[in-house]
Amino acid sequence: MTTDLPGPPQEPDSSLLRPGARIFVAGHRGLVGSAVVRRLTADGHEVLTRGRDLLDLRDSTRTEAYLRDVRPDAVVLAAAKVGGIMANSTWPVQFLEDNLRIQLSVIAGAHAAGTERLLFLGSSCIYPKHAPQPISENALLTGPLEPTNEAYALAKIAGIVQIQSYRKQYGASYISAMPTNLYGPGDNFDLATSHVLPALIRRFHEAKRDGAPSVTLWGSGTPRREFLHVDDLAAACALLLASYDGDEPVNVGCGDDLSIRELADTVRDVTGYRGTIDWDTSKPDGTPRKLLDVERLTALGFAPKISLRNGIAETYAWWRDRDSGLG
Repeated sequence: MTTDLPGPPQEPDSSLLRPGARIFVAGHRGLVGSAVVRRLTADGHEVLTRGRDLLDLRDSTRTEAYLRDVRPDAVVLAAAKVGGIMANSTWPVQFLEDNLRIQLSVIAGAHAAGTERLLFLGSSCIYPKHAPQPISENALLTGPLEPTNEAYALAKIAGIVQIQSYRKQYGASYISAMPTNLYGPGDNFDLATSHVLPALIRRFHEAKRDGAPSVTLWGSGTPRREFLHVDDLAAACALLLASYDGDEPVNVGCGDDLSIRELADTVRDVTGYRGTIDWDTSKPDGTPRKLLDVERLTALGFAPKISLRNGIAETYAWWRDRDSGLG
């Protein structure tokens, strides 16, 4: 069971990342990137960022030129095209090609610029749809993927192989981490492209606002998912940059899960909606269960600090404060 105490920053014994290092965070405006920026800044590092309006990370020539110019000590590759089941099913070409271009551009550019450390952030969707639970890092490429996000998953798998290839061929101190389902301030609440948790927050908020007697949700509600607050992920990223230098990816999660039905009940309670929930079983459920084995990360001294219910309440408050038109 996690707590909500922030706790002191973890102090790894190794010195893979020097104090006050200059770190480029790719994708700093997104859910993950913004949290990583907050954490690294709080830890005393000099964080470098570049907005999409100034640098399209799919452009390998411009990306390499930028990295050669700023010469960061480390790079955190948090930039990605992401979305939920509907978005992945609708735009598989973009989810495959955009992510491949970003990864190839940033990782190759960092190497060309002499960057010593790089952390590539993938996703738990890289694992087979029916992988044994909890899913260990060794499950990678042992079975078919979930069809609804196959294109995105294949791009992220390619990123892992790219990291491993740079380690093997050049001895690069590059690593990869595979986060579980994430949420928190900075999340995407667009119903057409969002993941399940922010979509639930918005659906229940709007149902409460409009006085709707019920909310219809996709699937059966039986699949089980693990959720990690993005600030806990950022703490794990800082720890990995400072203390991990292995060839294998590292799962990042909380080690606990719940059903989508239980999640929906929690979100309904947090938003104060009092209507009923109907389940549209004609819609896909996705992977039956996705719980990560986090022993590798736990062995480094990591433990999440933010409970799911309080994290959802914080995220809901952030979203309402951000958009004054919500009502």
